[in-house]
Amino acid sequence: MSFHVTKPAPDFAAVAVMGDNSFNEQFKLSDYRGKYVILFFYPLDFTFVCPSEIIAFDKALEKFQAKDCEVIGVSIDSQFTHWAWKNTPVNEGGIGHIQYPLVADLDKKISRQYGVLLPEGIALRGTFLIDKEGIIRHATVNDLPLGRNIEETLRMLDSLQFHENHGEVCPANWKDGDDAMTPTAEGVADYLSKHSG
Repeated sequence: MSFHVTKPAPDFAAVAVMGDNSFNEQFKLSDYRGKYVILFFYPLDFTFVCPSEIIAFDKALEKFQAKDCEVIGVSIDSQFTHWAWKNTPVNEGGIGHIQYPLVADLDKKISRQYGVLLPEGIALRGTFLIDKEGIIRHATVNDLPLGRNIEETLRMLDSLQFHENHGEVCPANWKDGDDAMTPTAEGVADYLSKHSG
């Protein structure tokens, strides 16, 4: 894999279908520097698990954007296939009017850069949380039959932002509003004494 958590997210320039259905011929990941980004890869347009994930990200888009985070989808399809899928009604197997960009990775370069390209030429379900400085802070990769949990992606964004704002670390199953942990031996002991029962 050519990406690493804690390292800069590989930049790319590609064509994307934007939320308003226009084509952005010079879409660049680096244009999003200064915001958090959820960059996710999916295998193919007009398939099965993919539309459920894409629509779920769209339904949660306001939650991500309220946390200064943008969502970007990528597959190996062309911009024309993305556009056609967006313009196919949901009840006919389409994804409808998705409000975030879908990037065309027809030459498979982006999927390869992020280490999610399978030998047969489609991408696994990779999800990357990128911070405001362009650093990958969290990554998960699912096999093709396994759909993502969008709430878990939001939870990881909350965890990162909480850590950045408070300096504390987020223990197992932490969610926004829960106690966190001071990253010291005393902090661990204090947290576990309250939460191990």
